[in-house]
Order: sequence, then C-alpha cells, then structure tokens
Amino acid sequence: MPVAQSLDMSAVPDTGEIAPFQRLPISKTEISEAYQTLMDYRQGKASLEQRLIDNQKWYTLRHWEYLRQQEQQKLGKKQVEPTSAWLFNSIANRHASAMDNFPSANILAREAGDKDEAQILSSVIPVILDRCGFEQTYSDVIDDKCESGTGVYGIFWDAGLDHGLGGISVKCVDLMNLFWEPGITDLQDSKNLFFVSAEDNDTLEAAYPQLKNRLAGQTLQLPKYTYDETVDTGKKSTVVDWYYKKQVNGRKVLHYCKFVAGQDEPLFASENDEMYTERGWYDHGRYPFEVDRGYRCKGTIAGFGYVDIAKSAQEYIDRGDQAMLQNMLFNARPRHFIRNDGSVNENEYADVTNDFIHVDGALGQDSIQPVTPNPMNAMYETIIANKVQELKETTGNRDVTTGGTGGGVTAASAIAAMQEAGSRLDRDMNKGSYRAFREVVYQVIELIRQFYDVPRWYRILGDRGMEQFIQFSNKNLLPQPQGTLVNGVPMEAGIEVGYRIPEFDIEVTAEKQSPYSKVAQNELALQLYSAGFFAPNNADAALVCLDMMDFDRKEFVMEKIEQNGTLLQMLQATQQLAVQMMAQVNPEAAAMMQQQFAALTSQSLPGNPEAGLAAAQSLEALGAGGEKESPITAKARQRVADSTNPG
Repeated sequence: MPVAQSLDMSAVPDTGEIAPFQRLPISKTEISEAYQTLMDYRQGKASLEQRLIDNQKWYTLRHWEYLRQQEQQKLGKKQVEPTSAWLFNSIANRHASAMDNFPSANILAREAGDKDEAQILSSVIPVILDRCGFEQTYSDVIDDKCESGTGVYGIFWDAGLDHGLGGISVKCVDLMNLFWEPGITDLQDSKNLFFVSAEDNDTLEAAYPQLKNRLAGQTLQLPKYTYDETVDTGKKSTVVDWYYKKQVNGRKVLHYCKFVAGQDEPLFASENDEMYTERGWYDHGRYPFEVDRGYRCKGTIAGFGYVDIAKSAQEYIDRGDQAMLQNMLFNARPRHFIRNDGSVNENEYADVTNDFIHVDGALGQDSIQPVTPNPMNAMYETIIANKVQELKETTGNRDVTTGGTGGGVTAASAIAAMQEAGSRLDRDMNKGSYRAFREVVYQVIELIRQFYDVPRWYRILGDRGMEQFIQFSNKNLLPQPQGTLVNGVPMEAGIEVGYRIPEFDIEVTAEKQSPYSKVAQNELALQLYSAGFFAPNNADAALVCLDMMDFDRKEFVMEKIEQNGTLLQMLQATQQLAVQMMAQVNPEAAAMMQQQFAALTSQSLPGNPEAGLAAAQSLEALGAGGEKESPITAKARQRVADSTNPG
C-alpha cells in the first residue's frame, strides 16, 4: 500500500523569510474527529449488534443461553433443554436453493464498438471471481443474509496478489465490523464509513515501524459472538479503515484513511498523497462495500432474516418439547411420598440392588406411598405439531419444496411442478442477491479499468467449450477518442472532439440451475425440434409462434432460426441463378436441375434423412450428365445399404 509522500520543501521559492508550516489534510485533528464519529455511529448501531448476536445463537442452536436470561433457573437445578433444528433446516434449505442458482454475469455493450470487449469481459470476470474464491464468498454472504437479514460484500484492490501485479479481492464482510451513518437506507449515502478489524501487534509493527512499542492496550472493545474457542485479543490492536467522500473540482471523490484506534497519526491517508488528492482512492467513487439485504427495514441499510421471522415459533416448539420431556422423565421414574416420622430406611429403599429394606417398628400404610403419574394430554402434542407447521409456513419451507408431498401425489412430473410453483420465495430472494451481485460486478469492472495496466493471461472457454488463452488489459476500457462529430459528421482537422468511456450493462443469470429447470428447458428444445421449428423453410411461421412464447434465452433461439431462414433464402437464390445459367446451355438439364433443387428444399427435413440422400444422389447423377451413376454416389449408396442391412 502506498505511503503518504512528504512535502518537497526544495520546491518552495526562497523569499528570505521562513516558510510557514504546511499542514497535511489528514492529521491528528482529523483522526480525532473521525474516531469520535465512529463512536457516534457505533452508539446508533448498538441495537442491531445485539440482534446479530442473538440471531447467531439461534442459528447455532445455542438459544437456550438466550432463553435462560429471560427465565432464571430455580435452585440452580439443571432443566431439560431440547434444541430442535426446525429453524436451522429452513435456513439450510434457503441456502441450498441460492447455491443451486449461483449467479453468472453476462456483460452487454452499450455501443456497437464495445461488443468485442464486452464478450471478453464476460469470459474474464468469471475467472477473476473464481481466483478470489467467490463461490465461498457468495455462500457466506447468503448465510448472513438468511440468518441476520443482511450480507455484505467487500470489493478491494490487493496489490500483493498475482505475484505482485495486484488483483481484485471480493470478501464476505461481517456487518458487526462495519459502521455507517445512522438513519440511511443506502450505504453509498453515508457521509463516512468505517470498517474495524483486529490485527496482531507484531504484524502492524512490521508493516509500520513507527508503531514500535506504542500498541499496548490499543483495542476498541466491540461486541462479540459466542465462540467455541477462546479468542485472545490481548496482543491485538483495532485497526480502522475510514472511507469518506469529498467534493473535488465539482465532483465527489472517495478518500481512504487507515489508523489504529487510540493513535492520533494516520498510517496512510490518500488525501495526503499527491497522487490521490484530487483523483481519490478508487476512480469509481463508491464505497467498496455492497449490501445484500433480505427483508427491508425502514430507516436502516440492514434487513431482517429468517431467524427474526421464525424464532418465536422455534422458542415455543423447544419450550413445549422441554415440558413434554420433563413430564416423560417424571413419569418414567417412580417417585414416592415418605413421612418424616416414617420407619422406612430411605437409602435402602432407593437402592434397587438391595434385597432387604430395614424398617423401625410397624410399617404403616401411610409411611410410604407412590406418587401417582400424571400423563400428558395428546392435545399438547397437537399444539407442538401446529407450531412446527407454523414455522414451515412462515419461512416458506413447506414439505413440497423439499421433495415431500401429501394427498396422494406420486407422479414425478407433478411433484416437480409443485416444487417449482412452491419456490416463489426462493426466486424472490435470489433476485435480491442478483441485484447485489450486479453491483459487485460493476465495481470489479471499474477496478479493472483503473488498475489493469499490465497485460495478463487468462484461460477461458470459447465457443462450444473450446479452451482458449487470451491476453487482457484495461487498454480498451480507458477513455477512447471519438472519431466523429455529432450526427456522424467526420471530424475536421484541428477540432478536438473529446473522449468517451466504454460503459456496459450487466445481465445476471443462474449459472447452476436446479435439475427441474434443466429438464424443463431440455424438454422444450426437443418439442421445438419435433414440431419442425428448426427447419429452414418453417422459419417465418416459427418466429411468429416464438414471439408469442416466453422462456429463457428465447432471443437466442429466434436468432438461430432467423439465420437458418436467411441461409435458405440465399441458397434458393443461388440455385435459381445456377438454373438460369444452365438454361442457356441445356434447357432440359435446367428443368431437371430445378426439380431436384425443389426436392432438396422440400424433402430434406429433420426426421427424413432418406429423402435428402435420394435427392442428393439424383443431383449427383445429373452432374454426371444423366447417363450413368457416378462412382462416388454408388459407393455412398452401397455404404448406406450395408449399414442398414440386418443380414
């Protein structure tokens, strides 16, 4: 990471007077004010942080720690604490559905001259995302989104990647470590943005020698999740990444500052570096974070997830299970009433291995009596079952979406159709994730535009899955000179037209579709083939029919059919020209050629290869003068006959 450049005092003119001290834009005063702003943002986020911690307990089946705080145990006796995973199962199914529809970006050019670059970006960006482990990042963000209602991507430029050339890093960011201006609903509208992390003191001192022996106790205490492991923060310091936006020359630029909590001096400040003072840290001017929000909450960027929706039902399910299990244990073990002045030896009576039990004096009927069990009414089991059903309904995790059915539905196609109809909540949730993914890809393109000065090699999949190696840089993404004036008038000599920046649109589709979607799409393709949609002479009617239909990649299918129809028209025009030329030499041969061309066009349809072969043989015979069969045709006919002869 670059460091702030010191002021070159040799450039100051010598006036014979002592030059005044020139203060850097970011110094102790600004760091102190930024730290106070961070504390204000943290105070406004306290309620959200507690909700995140509680939701994490529910997600990891630790919610009895939360329930104990509401109802303290009596006399310190341990109670039954069952933890059913109905809520976890709902979240796991939502996560599985999202991974079945993993997003893929298709880059579309806004101008015709950028189509080639858009096609290259469509092939290169998946490779870049794959190198930074985006599939795992996407999985983690979806976990956070389903659990707490908000997942966050961090899109950064890492100068240490790719053998020192630098690379793009996309990570899952914990919402607990991010602080923004309270009351906003779009993260990009925050005046300041802070990302807080704990780093080892040894690592910091090695990277920034000025921190040597100054980091003792420099830790900002933040709320923590409940871990299985003990996390020692005694040898760590809190590092604050401070992002803020500032107006420079009439435009808003993004600046970045890094400092340690408790220290007054910045480790790095882009505004103190002449290279970034006017340009900003990232050229795109956006905070390098994108939020994938679940269900909307007004007045905040954070949403709420399935834990918030279903934890009430889960609580009563587990409390009901607790009562039922305690009743079971109460009735399963015999218990007795014993008088204080009774003559029964209680220890010997409780020990079932004793063959004899001593008593003092006469044994009365009321000395010891069994406790009458109190069986639980079946009504309570029905209540618990209803609560389970409520949880499934409120989270959209009905049996049909996980493969189970009722009411005698056994046909595979019917089950698949019901699953598709029952996945509306999944599709709605996935669309929100696709919107966040689109913004991530926009930032990736802008980072490529800013930093990919050195060409790099990428292995991509070309047409029909063929492996290709291409060299790629930001050369065609930088501002391009315009060669024409308005309305296409050629540029005159000496006139400065200006530059344009290539811009792109992003279409997000599912890279890994569900098995049902794949089967349905394959069956549709077979039905279109059987109906003759791909026959060139049916192109016009097929296009009219397809225009009334709606399915994925319909435009691609229509384009192919239209190309087939155009090729047929070109072939017919060529045939007509050949017939006209033959008519000038041999009218009879021209008439026969016309007939054979018509046979080829009308008979060589999908599903009728024999008619096409017969027409081809007739044409070949015509080319030989119509006197005898050509040797090539004879050999081809013989091979067909041999291959189809059952003997």
